Amino acid sequence: MTMGAYAYIRHPQYVAFIAIMFGFLLQWPTIPTLMMFPILVWMYVRLAKAEERQVRAEFPEAYLRYAETIPAFIPHLRVRAPER
Repeated sequence: MTMGAYAYIRHPQYVAFIAIMFGFLLQWPTIPTLMMFPILVWMYVRLAKAEERQVRAEFPEAYLRYAETIPAFIPHLRVRAPER
């Protein structure tokens, strides 16, 4: 059973990092932050995909079921029924 943030998205830590970086970008819009934001987003997405490959190699069936129902970065807008 998947609980907490992982019940809604597969990479909540990276979504949080990206949200924080976006906040920094809004608070402090400089040339370096404007240049670094898309680079850091790309790097975190790439890191998440690499981690998924490792987990799929170790737990192929279980992770496939999880990945089919839980989106990677943007949660579904529907309300989830609790798992039993």
